[in-house]
Amino acid sequence: MAKVSDLLGVGTPETVRKWVRQAQVDAGSLLGRSSEESGEVRPAQTGERRAEEGQRHFEGRGGFLRCRARPALPLIVDFVRVHAGLREAGGMRWGVEPICTVLTEHGLPIAPSTYYELVNKPATARDWRDALLVNEIRRVHRKNYGVSGARKVWLALNREGISVARCTVERLMREQGLVGAVRGKVKRTTIAGPAGERFRDLVCRDFGPVAPNVLWVADMTYVSTWSGWVYVAFVIDAYARRILGWRSGTCMDSQLVLDALEQAVWSRNHSGATDLAGLIHHTDRGSQYTSIKFSERLAEVGVAASVGSVGDSHDNALAETINGLYKTELIKKHGPWRTVEQVELATAEWVDWFNFRRLYEYCGDIPPAELEAAYYAQDAAQQTAELSHH
Repeated sequence: MAKVSDLLGVGTPETVRKWVRQAQVDAGSLLGRSSEESGEVRPAQTGERRAEEGQRHFEGRGGFLRCRARPALPLIVDFVRVHAGLREAGGMRWGVEPICTVLTEHGLPIAPSTYYELVNKPATARDWRDALLVNEIRRVHRKNYGVSGARKVWLALNREGISVARCTVERLMREQGLVGAVRGKVKRTTIAGPAGERFRDLVCRDFGPVAPNVLWVADMTYVSTWSGWVYVAFVIDAYARRILGWRSGTCMDSQLVLDALEQAVWSRNHSGATDLAGLIHHTDRGSQYTSIKFSERLAEVGVAASVGSVGDSHDNALAETINGLYKTELIKKHGPWRTVEQVELATAEWVDWFNFRRLYEYCGDIPPAELEAAYYAQDAAQQTAELSHH
């Protein structure tokens, strides 16, 4: 229906759908009020005043719209413009007049004068603004890895001070063929270790902490390259969904996830959070996360280990979501990948973009780092206010 409505130049697919249903009613294949019944004179029955002579009368408007069987005039003009001057193999060159004559014979009447009037029409103010907006939309779409849909492009433009309506962005992106990334299915990579230590699930699928450094989640995913498999581990702070640590490698072992943890700990210590006591580190039951080496390191920094149930992605849904975004926005969008070094460099750039520039709907359509900064600023203001009262 959407393609048919675009071809006919109709505003919405629902209008075309109504026409089809009415045609079925008129043909007797569907129950309902026919066009003739809808067009009957009702003022004599209801006492309504009919339109006076010289005034518009809209009783037959539905039948008029349904009878529209030709594309919109701008589409016809574009067709003539594209085909005018083309030469078929072994034939003659098509001119504007012959094309208009053939179209008119086939029920698409258009005069050559009408074509020249519209094709030579000077650009309007809207055309100029659309041309400028298209450049900005392409720039924003390109710098965001080409994965942002109309909503996020619209938000990004307004954040930059470019005032534009969301429907305008949707229209221009549709005309330019720009679309956002669509996520696919998730494949599990961690394997439960039957001999590993079993920790309790301290999260119970509640991934909405009220502050940073209350809950971290971690998981790993895979990337296929020409030189073999590459595994990537992430550690995410659940408060703002910020990626604190990550590591890539060719071996899916405990050292890979331990390196990601070390980067997360360093990142928080570097920003001033030296005491991580009370923090929960949640993972699935992969053998890498239940290993003795990994468990001992969590205990050293005062972090409580938490694991979900076996084979249930919902118990670690947040980490699975970040993995899915990583695969959709970077790996699948910009493949194929050749080496582990190429994946590592691209991942570093993507993580920086994700934390500091990607607009995250959960964070109120601001980057994760901005949400964390806003929390710390509000917390500092509250502490200052409490001290002033004392």
